[in-house]
Amino acid sequence: MARLPRRDDRREKKKIRSRQHNPDGTMTLRDHLYELRHRLGLALLGLLVGCIGGFLWFQWRIGPIPSLGHLLTGPYCALPSPPRLEFEGGKCGLLQTKPFEAFMIQFKVGLAAGAVVTSPFWLYQIWAFVTPGLYDNERKFTRIFVVLASFLFACGALLAYYVIPKGLAVLVSFGGDQFITALAANEYISFVLVMLLIFGVSFELPLVITMLNRIGILPYNNLKKWRRGIIFILFVFAALATPGTDPISMLVLAGAMTVLFEFAVQIARVHDRKKERERVADGWGDHPEDYDFSEPEEKPDKVNTDDVT
Repeated sequence: MARLPRRDDRREKKKIRSRQHNPDGTMTLRDHLYELRHRLGLALLGLLVGCIGGFLWFQWRIGPIPSLGHLLTGPYCALPSPPRLEFEGGKCGLLQTKPFEAFMIQFKVGLAAGAVVTSPFWLYQIWAFVTPGLYDNERKFTRIFVVLASFLFACGALLAYYVIPKGLAVLVSFGGDQFITALAANEYISFVLVMLLIFGVSFELPLVITMLNRIGILPYNNLKKWRRGIIFILFVFAALATPGTDPISMLVLAGAMTVLFEFAVQIARVHDRKKERERVADGWGDHPEDYDFSEPEEKPDKVNTDDVT
């Protein structure tokens, strides 16, 4: 009998979160706190599962997918043998300079990989808490937002993975034959993770612009007027954000962000035109041709006939 109240509380909480029993999405402060605890618990649970999976994935393959360790050392091992240092038997590897450094690297990489793989799940939990009063069509748009955010981040990380070997080749070529490249594991893995993170986050730019445009904060006219300045800022950001300071990574990131920005601008243009047509159809807007925006013609001054002699 003592468990019945707890079961009833759980049922009530589920009803509060259910759109069928709570169509308006209204909740008290206490219900909001319960919802926050519920969403955070699910998000942390998803991150924990992803971290454990990523930790195990670091050394073991998943079917045809190589291990994380092999994927991360791939750009370094793609460098030519001189100046890259090779171990006995031609084996490629990184240097461990501190005790337990390999364990900490495996844990850090597993956490990052788990966060990326499970991002659709924990992003949805966060978004579901922030917007509890959305309608069904808005919830559908939320799911699309989460899927697109994850897809764009993965595309950015994938592009960075293919750019890193080119950037490393440029960086290690400055020493010529006087240097041998033997990278420490912690510094190299941190460099790769930062590159993946920067490219992944940068690819979220069109999604952010599209969202701001749809809620009316960033209309197309402003984007069109600020286009040159924004593109210049994107190149400056790419130059400062890329940790390798090589021109290849900077140009690839700046070029990709410029293309994505222009794509988002065109989406905003189509959306604003469609929205204006809907306003005109509903009687809230006016046709531009109904107004004469030309400058009025100057009329000649009236001649005073009294002054004429």
